[in-house]
Amino acid sequence: MPTPEITEKLKMLPVKPGCYLYKDKSGTIIYVGKAINLRNRVRSYCQPSANHTPKVRRLVQNIADMDYIVVDNELEALVLECSLIKKHQPHYNVRLRDDKHYPYLCLTMTEPFPRLIVVRRAKDDKNRYFGPYPSSRAVYATIELVKRLFPLVACGKVFDGRPVQKPCLYYHLGQCLAPCAGLADKTEYLAAVKDVGDFLEGRQEHILKRLRLEMESAAEDLQFERAARLRDRLQGVDEVLQRQKVISNDFIDQDVIAMVEDTSGSGGACVQMFYVRGGKLIGQSHYLVEGTGEEAQSDVVQEFVKQYYQNANYIPQEILLPENFAEMNIIQSWLRQKKGKKVEIHVPVRGDKKKLVEMATENATHALEQIKAEVRAKLGNLESALSQLAEALGLPESPKRIECFDISNTQGENQVASMVVCESGEMNKQEYRRFKIKRQDDKPNDFASMREVITRRLIEAKADNPRFNRVPNLIIVDGGRGQVAYAKAAMEEVELHVPLCGLAKQYEHLFLPSESDPIILPRNSQALYLVQRIRDEAHRFANTYQAQVRDKKNTRSLLDDIPGVGEKRRRALQLHFGAISKIRAASIQELAQAPTMNLKIAEVVFQHLHEPA
Repeated sequence: MPTPEITEKLKMLPVKPGCYLYKDKSGTIIYVGKAINLRNRVRSYCQPSANHTPKVRRLVQNIADMDYIVVDNELEALVLECSLIKKHQPHYNVRLRDDKHYPYLCLTMTEPFPRLIVVRRAKDDKNRYFGPYPSSRAVYATIELVKRLFPLVACGKVFDGRPVQKPCLYYHLGQCLAPCAGLADKTEYLAAVKDVGDFLEGRQEHILKRLRLEMESAAEDLQFERAARLRDRLQGVDEVLQRQKVISNDFIDQDVIAMVEDTSGSGGACVQMFYVRGGKLIGQSHYLVEGTGEEAQSDVVQEFVKQYYQNANYIPQEILLPENFAEMNIIQSWLRQKKGKKVEIHVPVRGDKKKLVEMATENATHALEQIKAEVRAKLGNLESALSQLAEALGLPESPKRIECFDISNTQGENQVASMVVCESGEMNKQEYRRFKIKRQDDKPNDFASMREVITRRLIEAKADNPRFNRVPNLIIVDGGRGQVAYAKAAMEEVELHVPLCGLAKQYEHLFLPSESDPIILPRNSQALYLVQRIRDEAHRFANTYQAQVRDKKNTRSLLDDIPGVGEKRRRALQLHFGAISKIRAASIQELAQAPTMNLKIAEVVFQHLHEPA
């Protein structure tokens, strides 16, 4: 039954399109939905006679509050729903698992001489993104191929065309036009950039045609070296073209989507995508979708399409699906609006397009089995590692929560500490914490710093601070007997004892506070791999924080005395560039592009940062 608060809100619901958000007792959003008529749709959940599925009945039982957002039409409601689901990842919605592990290639079109770089997420900016690629190996192999075929900047640095250094080996090999030395013709360079974009999208035919014409023209003008370079590039592109499989005679751009549900009871599914460009299959990817257990396959496909294309870097002319779904027309209108051109969604029933969907379905089945096998192997390794660690340390059971602490400083200055958390063998970054060391001492003392951090952490646990109230099953400190002794003293001071060990870097030995001899784990031990990974993560997190503190301090001191640069501009420069080294390396034009800056102030900043010491 709805609460009195919800009953009052139900009375106020408008008869308009919009999105509704259900929350549980803790205020967490557990479901996001959209409706053409908010009043009718939301009230339908509260009808006792409604024939709800078990999933919806569980949802209704957990609703403690609700909000709604009114929009002008169904299309706006669709866009808002996609955005809210991506942001909140509600438990009762079908959710596309975060695909950040898939690499993309990015052509940095916002730079004077664009580069091809690897990124982990496609952004909504003016750069061009290609992918996702199924693995890092595939993306780096593609970069190496592009470097061999097209003369883009190969060193990964940013140049504006002014000579700043001598041309490197890539220039002499004919693999770069050397904008670093001021030798690059911008028109020729941008033509190569366009070719790279077309090449990565699978449009090689017109590249071949243009390269052939340019090669013949260069030969007629007796420019034999240029003709030879064009010949080599022509052969390389043609080799790639021959390897690509023509699977569609329509010669248009298509995305082929198929889905296979996991019948093991995990409540998930695997979606396979084929990327067909100009009739050729140029790539494929698979995605995991969660929360699908009691949903119809058509609903799962519908939710995948909405969430995938919300931030997709490219929308093709045609999307092939395994079956129809309820919102096909409105989603098709939305995709046409995003692309600015015609987009068709089809569910083929026969012919070559049907075979494409069937081939994608078969690949989805194989991908799901492979994922499940990898998960089983990973879980087995983690369980084995935790069991081995518990046995080596004499713990009564496997440590489900492990916290590791590390100290970082620069010759005694900017002293900080990190706390990283491993739960059930997996790093949980949401539980990471960082500390600034409060003790005042001219000389670095990692032992005293470790004692301070452990003391502060355990005091917060005893005070039931929500950020620290989960007591670990094991604490690991980065170091040997000294760090362990000081951490043990901190526990005695706070009167809260937790199993403790230290991991010394030199020989990778474990030290216990009650044992004089170290524990030496076998070199091929899963437990050793686990504690090394946790220790290395603590070290990385501490060093990253220490660098941030140091850069912030250095940035403040360097920018403090510049005329015309106040607190607002200092903060804007820090946020825009991230580190003082990047501010110092920036050109006047790059400084001027930062928020709150202009060309005049940029010149002042540049001169100040480059004054002789």
